[in-house]
Amino acid sequence: MKRAGAPAITEAKEAALEVLLHNVRGPFGGLPRTAGWGYPEPYTRDLLISSLGIMACGNAVLLRSLRRVLTTLAQNQSPLGQIPSLVHDPEDRGSSDTTPLFLLTLGLFRRYTGHTRFLEGASRKALRWMAYQSPEDRAMVAQQPTSDWRDEQWVLGYGLYVNALVHGYLRLLGDEERARVLRATLNRPGPGGGVRRGHPVEGLAIHGKPYYALWSYKVLRDQRCDVLGNSLAILTGVASRARAGRILDWIETECGALRARGELALDLPPCLMPVVLPTDTDWHPRYASYNLPGHYHNGGVWPFVCGFYVAALVAAGQKRRANEKLAALTELVKPAREAPVRFGFNEWFGARDGAPAGQDWQTWSASMYLYAAACVEAGRALYF
Repeated sequence: MKRAGAPAITEAKEAALEVLLHNVRGPFGGLPRTAGWGYPEPYTRDLLISSLGIMACGNAVLLRSLRRVLTTLAQNQSPLGQIPSLVHDPEDRGSSDTTPLFLLTLGLFRRYTGHTRFLEGASRKALRWMAYQSPEDRAMVAQQPTSDWRDEQWVLGYGLYVNALVHGYLRLLGDEERARVLRATLNRPGPGGGVRRGHPVEGLAIHGKPYYALWSYKVLRDQRCDVLGNSLAILTGVASRARAGRILDWIETECGALRARGELALDLPPCLMPVVLPTDTDWHPRYASYNLPGHYHNGGVWPFVCGFYVAALVAAGQKRRANEKLAALTELVKPAREAPVRFGFNEWFGARDGAPAGQDWQTWSASMYLYAAACVEAGRALYF
């Protein structure tokens, strides 16, 4: 059994904090930058996801910065309640995950600080926006392709990742009834699982598989495993404890098979399994340039996603495995692609060669390392 030694974890945590403090102030209104050198812009989703690591480390400078990010987003909210994709730019809209991430982070921040009415007006507007994202005026929300964090991956209609975020913020903000309806819906089988007034029953459960589908819409669905979406489904309580264990066991078994075939060089899961191949019907020509198999959103290995995965292992009670994956993540955050630094906290890695392929000193890579380490140390998934 591979375990992360305390000195190695301590060193990586110190390096992660150094990254976050380096990135805390960028050139756009003094807002945080998304990566140390490559991304000076304050991307909303990256900074909101990074809130978990900021709260886990409790650094006062970072907490003040997080409050400023939330306040600025509220100021730049659209008249209809949508949260922009760039913190400083109210005209940069179109993301399906920034508004649910805002509501989730706001709920976590309120619980962390005890300020239960913080940004109440912005919260109401964002909830109204999200209500209109449900085509059937029920609990599940829909999205357009390439509108969430995967800007090169098609997710059509009801996506797991975004709906897991919705389930999380509904519970944090006290709407347990709507959360119950959404949870029941997500746990229903999709096409082929029944009809409602002559239409297929929507849902993201899959017959014969433990994990949830990547997305579903009417008679269409993608039955690949979205590791981030399934990890969030575990953390936010969409999946039962028993189902969570089966999901994680399946991921580990599939990763073992990928390694045996030479398709995975790392001891951590790719973001998508199986990958989309040029021979698949859902392959898009643009993938040949930007989303090759085993790269980027088509099965690349992302440290921030692995941070959520480690936390999901802890939440499911698989603490031994969580420690092993934290050890692997501690090694993964070391290589840099360009910067002469000891810990690169790179954006993403190629699955086949395990080489860093994104930007160094990525904010959410450093932050989610801190969160994963804190969950392993506490023996529980913090804040959820």
